[in-house]
Formats: sequence, structure tokens, C-alpha cells
Amino acid sequence: MPDTKVNIHVPGNHLMAGLLGPRDELLRLVEAAFPDADVHVRGNEITVAGPQAEQVGKLFEELVVLLQQGQVLEPAAVRRSIDMVKADERPSEVLSTDVLRGARGRMVRPKTSGQKRYVEAIRHNIVTFGVGPAGTGKSWLAVAMAVHALQAKEVDRIILTRPAVEAGERLGFLPGDLMAKVDPYLRPLYDALYDMVEPDGAQRLLERGTVEVAPLAFMRGRTLNGSFIILDEAQNTTPEQMKMFLTRIGFGSKAVITGDTTQVDVPGGRSGLLGLEPVLSGIDGLAWVRLGSGDVVRHRIVQDIVNAYEAAAERTATGRAGRSAAAPAEEEARE
Repeated sequence: MPDTKVNIHVPGNHLMAGLLGPRDELLRLVEAAFPDADVHVRGNEITVAGPQAEQVGKLFEELVVLLQQGQVLEPAAVRRSIDMVKADERPSEVLSTDVLRGARGRMVRPKTSGQKRYVEAIRHNIVTFGVGPAGTGKSWLAVAMAVHALQAKEVDRIILTRPAVEAGERLGFLPGDLMAKVDPYLRPLYDALYDMVEPDGAQRLLERGTVEVAPLAFMRGRTLNGSFIILDEAQNTTPEQMKMFLTRIGFGSKAVITGDTTQVDVPGGRSGLLGLEPVLSGIDGLAWVRLGSGDVVRHRIVQDIVNAYEAAAERTATGRAGRSAAAPAEEEARE
């Protein structure tokens, strides 16, 4: 690729400071991500030369748009913007999609293009499946969308549920009545709710029954009208439980089912989520969104861990395929 040269004019010293970061911290991230680009800053002008100049120029233009929208650039946001530009995506469209103003006043927004697809799927479908590894914001964004729907009076209540599967510990050994025993399983949903609504407000919603948090077993026999229903950890449902849940959806309701097919704890491995997509394909108003390691928004080491597990799974699958292919040849040789 021939060398090119790109000039970017940044309107305003305040934007320039936010773009480069303290002691040029953000600039260093960009330079490390694009080693073949030569970046020079002079006043409010940025000049980029080299084979990657156009990509770097697009990145700076996108970051300027984010700053003009009032966003504060942090290293994590810049790293995600770099990944999006390399994938020919526009960070200014992804990172400016508002979902809800959270309990601490911070705007809840998708942080990756995968998360934006997930949010848009929830908005435009009755049933949305969000499948991906830990840390991709599946449950958190679903709860944010549920609270938004409640505040906009699109639904009358929120129902948060997940299966109470024993992963190495037995429920009988936990103290208290049934609800006290299953409460640890539901705690992540409470935590997400408290992120979206002030604790006092969340408690009032729970006391009035406007928000209901219950184990999946409590859904049997009910018809859920005018509700935003979230089934979390769906990989730990049985096929029978999944069918039961999906047939609870009533008029004016919306459902989001989240899960990670690499963390199946259901006895016997009979997950109601595995193999379900082909069964439900072609149904209008039902969408599947798959999130990957690039959508992990926890500490960067979580993304590295997910990548390591995925690579190990691929090596195992390749090894099995190789052994299967070799088996007939070995049989023939013995004969």
C-alpha cells in the first residue's frame, strides 16, 4: 500500500486536550495500535502519514465527533474505537446510542458494535436471544432496556428470572426458606437493577410488584401480559423449561433470553439453549444476537481469558476431527 498523508483539524483547544488525553496518554494508544502510521501534532492540527494514515485519520475524526457530543474519552473507549475503525465501523454511531440514564447519572450506552446490534434487536423484536461469553453486558443491557420500557410506559412490569441450578453446591445446605435459598442465584439481576435505579426506588418497585425477581420454576402456569421478561443464564434451563418459558409470553410483552453456551451446569448437559436456534429460525419478531470476545467490556484480562478458552476449544475440536479422519485408515491398515 502506498504511503498517504492525512490532515485533521480539531476545532477548539478543549477538544484537543480531550482527544490526546493527560500527558498524551490516548495519543500513545493510537500510535501503538497503528505502528505503520507516523502521527505529528502541532497546535490544533494532526498530520498522519504512512500506509495506515487513512484509518488513523478516520479514528481521530470519529473521536472528535464523540467529544463534540459531550462524551469523555477514556482509554477503554479509545481501545474499543480502534477495534471498530479497524473493522470498518463507526464508533460515533455505536457509542452515542443512548439507552437509559443510570442511577448514578451516567448514560447507559452500548460500548461495542455487537452490543449495539443487541440493543437494536431488543428494540425491534418481541423475543431476543443474546448469546455470548461472560462480560459482554448481556444481562446488564437487557435490564437497562427493561427499565427504559417501564419508564416509557411500554410495559407495566419487569420480570427477572433465572434457573436455580446447583453448580457444585446444594440448595438444601443454604440457610432460610426457599426464596432465601435461591436469592444468591438471583443476586446478579438485583445488582443490574440497582445500577439502573436508585436503591430506594428499586426497593419500592420490588415491594409494589412492578419489578419481580423469581426463579424460573415460579413461571409455570402463568401468562405474562404487558411485561418485559428477562431469562438470564438460559444455558442452564432444560429443553422442557425453555419451552415452558417461551410459552408464557402474553400480549404486550417482550422477552430477552441471555446465556453462555460454554458454561452449561444443567445436569446431564441437556441445555434448553443448545441447538435451539435452528428450531426457532424463521419466526417473525424473534432475533438471535451472538456476542464474542470483542464485546467483552470488563477488565481487558477477561477478554484475553475468553480468547484463550476459545482457542483451546478450537484446538480440541481440530484434534478430534483429526483422530476421526485417521480412524478409518487405521482400521484399513489392520485389515
